[in-house]
This record gives sequence, C-alpha cells and structure tokens, in this order.
Amino acid sequence: MSLPLLLVSITLIFLVFKLYKGIRFKLPPGPYPWPILGNLAHIKPVGCRNFNEWSQIYGPIMSVWYGSDLSIVVLNSKLAKQVLKDNDHQLASRPRRSLTAKVVKDGKDLIWADYGPHYVKVRKVCTMELFSPKSIEALRPIREDEVRAMVESIFKDCTNPEGYGKSLMVRKYLGSVAFNNITRLVFGERFENEGVMDQHGLEFKAIVEQERKVGQSLIIAHSIKLLGWISWLKKGEIAKHLAHKDAFTRTIMEKHIQSCNKSGKHFVDTLLTLRERDELSEDTIMGLLGDMITAGMDTIAIVAEWAMAELIKNPRVQQKAQDELDRVIGPNRVMTESDLSSLTYLQCIAKEALRLHPPTPLMLPHLADADVKIGGYDIPKGSHVQVNVWAIGRDPKVWKDPLEFRPERFLEEDVDIKGHDFRLLPFGAGRRMCPAAQLSINLVMSILGHLLHHFHWDPPGGVQLEEIDMFESPGLVTYMRTPLQAVPRIRLSPNLYKREGVCD
Repeated sequence: MSLPLLLVSITLIFLVFKLYKGIRFKLPPGPYPWPILGNLAHIKPVGCRNFNEWSQIYGPIMSVWYGSDLSIVVLNSKLAKQVLKDNDHQLASRPRRSLTAKVVKDGKDLIWADYGPHYVKVRKVCTMELFSPKSIEALRPIREDEVRAMVESIFKDCTNPEGYGKSLMVRKYLGSVAFNNITRLVFGERFENEGVMDQHGLEFKAIVEQERKVGQSLIIAHSIKLLGWISWLKKGEIAKHLAHKDAFTRTIMEKHIQSCNKSGKHFVDTLLTLRERDELSEDTIMGLLGDMITAGMDTIAIVAEWAMAELIKNPRVQQKAQDELDRVIGPNRVMTESDLSSLTYLQCIAKEALRLHPPTPLMLPHLADADVKIGGYDIPKGSHVQVNVWAIGRDPKVWKDPLEFRPERFLEEDVDIKGHDFRLLPFGAGRRMCPAAQLSINLVMSILGHLLHHFHWDPPGGVQLEEIDMFESPGLVTYMRTPLQAVPRIRLSPNLYKREGVCD
C-alpha cells in the first residue's frame, strides 16, 4: 500500500471512529482533533495554562484528544467534586500501556495501580504504617537535620568573603534538602556530605535522571499509537535502565535485611518487616520505594522555590512572616516542627503557595472504568480524566483577586488543604489522594520557616520585583521557568546556623 493511500485510510478510520463517538455520546466540547495527532499539535508546552485559555472558549469541561486517546479536562471546583467524589469509584484507576506497565512494575506499586484489592492493600500500608502520625513523628529528627544542613550551607556561602552580598541560586539548596531528606527517609542513606556526593549518590541521581528521560520518551509514543515503534526502538534501553534501577534498590534492600533492622524506622525497613504479614512482593516493595522517590524528590523543592519567589516579590508578606517567627521563636533558638502549629501565618503562606503553584498542576490521569456523566456530558469507558488544579486555584468565581499572593485569605476563611475542599487540591482528593500530604506540608513549612527565620531575602542587585519570572517550565511537575536567584542576609546570631546532626 502506498503512503498516500495509507494516510487516507488512517484518516477515514479516524473520522469514522470520531463520528461513532459523537453519535453515541454527548462529549464535552473541545478543539477539533486532527487525524492521528488529535490535539497534540495544538497543545502548548505548559498544559495547565493552555487548557485554562481554552476554557474561555469551550467552558470548564472539555474534550482533548492525545492522538486517539480521549482525555476529559475539568477546570472548576464543582466539576472536580464530581470527578473526585461523586464518581470516584468509577474513575479511580490509572491508564497504562505495555511498556509503561513495565516501568511502573505493572501497576504493583501505588501511584499507577488499578483500583482494586491490591490498591486498597498498599494504600492501607502507606496510610497506617509509612505515613501514620507515629511514623511521621519518628522521622522528624531526620527532616529537621536536613533543613538545618540547608541553613548551614546557605550561611557558609553567603558569609564567605567571595560570596558576601552576591545572589545564590535558591533551587540548589532546596534540591539538596529534598534529595537528602527523601533518600534518608526511604533508604536510610545520606549520599551527600559537606556538599560532595558519594559514588552511590551519583549513581542514584543518574538513575533518577534516566527515569525522567524514559518517561518523556514514552509520552509521545503512547499518545500516538502509530508511533509505538518509538517504544519498540527504546525497548532495550528501557530494559537496561530498569535492570540498573532494580539492582540498585535490591542492593539497599539486602543491606537492610542483613542488618536485621526490625525497628521499621525507614520506609525500606517498614516494608521489609511487613512483607510477610501483608504479602508484599519484591516488585510491590520496589514499586512503593520508587513511588516515594518520584513523588517526594521534586515536589517539595518546587513548592518551596515558588513560595520563596512570592515572598521576595511581596516584601510585606515576608516581613509579616518574620515578625511572627520572631514573636513565637525569638532570636535565641531555632525553630522545630513542634512550633508549626503556633505559626498560623506561615501555615497560610504554605497554603497560598500551593493554591497558586501546585507542583503537579494537572492531576495524573484517572481512567474511566465505566461510562459516567460529568457536568451533564458523557464520559465513555476508557477515557482519561484530568483535573486542572492550577486553574481551579486561580478561578475568580471562587477566589477574590485570585492572582494576588495574599495569605490573609486563609485567616479570613479556613480552607482545608487535604481533599475536603475542592477549591484547593494540591494533594488531590478521594481514593487517589496523596497519602503523604501531612509529611509534605510539614517539610515545606519547616523549610520556609527556617529560611525566613535565619535570613532576610532580596532580589539580586538591579533586578526589579516585577522582573522575577513567574512562569512555569513544561512537564508533569512545574518548576519555575527561570531558577530563582536571591540575596540572603543573616538575621540571627552565627552560632544558630550550625547543623548539629543526628544518626539515622
């Protein structure tokens, strides 16, 4: 068959398929899809902004075609409630294809598991064991130690004669605290000391970076089924990466097995202790450990960087937060996580940062296990459903002056952040809500509190506040497009900047 005839045939098949869908179902409106590509040629790199723009034309629920896959995007809190609560049971699974399934242990983890007995079991392990209040408290010294290490590192760099008065790249320090914190919580290993990464740390960072590249290479191939050969060509490369990742994780597991650590202090110890009682396979344990790394490494640094950018752009808010810290903590000691409940304005700052800058602005896709209705429209079985958390947090119908960074709004109204109020969904809601929400909130607030208590922050010399780039980079998670540069000035006695260190 000649190429032109093949393209004509494909186009006819696509049009017949779309006509069938249009006759059988009342789909939400959306941009007209091209054959093969669907709407991929129309989607801009930062999807959350793109879909928010399209909502001005098509409304708060729309059909978007990723190749031949239908995705329904919702952009307001009422529709989000219908997705995440009213129809939660039918929309609680995840879409997977063959090669993606291998990357995510064929859904034997938590994040990409289908909703069913396995998902219920591993989620219970997460909520009752890994992220229980008791577990979060037991691991508090590690989190506090890593935040103190970050403060010490910034102090050394900004008081060094060569660096005095110069701007620092804030992301460098936030990335370090997030990396060291997650490897210690998950593996009980600190791969970085005195700013130098050891060989295991370099190997692990390379694995994480390769994981990102693998994920990106699969997105296009899975969006356009006819380009599945991309996955086939990369099959060997992906298999090599997965073998390397599994070998690295298995080595750490074996180390913990041989140490006979029954305390369950770190995530790997807890899972190894529970493997017989809860019938956790090796794939499930490695999948869960991978989930913790994937979900925890970028998101903490992303939220903290966006929050610091807003605090530098809004000196009034920064000063008000420091006034609260000075009143509650004082100048003679450092804050701890036990102080967080007394730092009401700091809590509001964290909420406001998450409202404007959720680290995952488009929720991971939900898979419709049955035909359902959302907003009066049909959502056919097999469709993907995404909630635009970024757009909901900026909806002028539910937020006054939505683009203004004003933490006081949460003093005027107590808005739940953990899935009960559908106006604010940084951790999702329903059966798929992030089980580590409280751990993430504690760490973000601790980072922000220490940064503000120990330092005053200004933009680099010659940079006006309005010149700070507040646009997102493309991706499933959205770092600032331009890494934040800022000038720190110490606020406390030098003896309060030293890390004391704790044993794992």
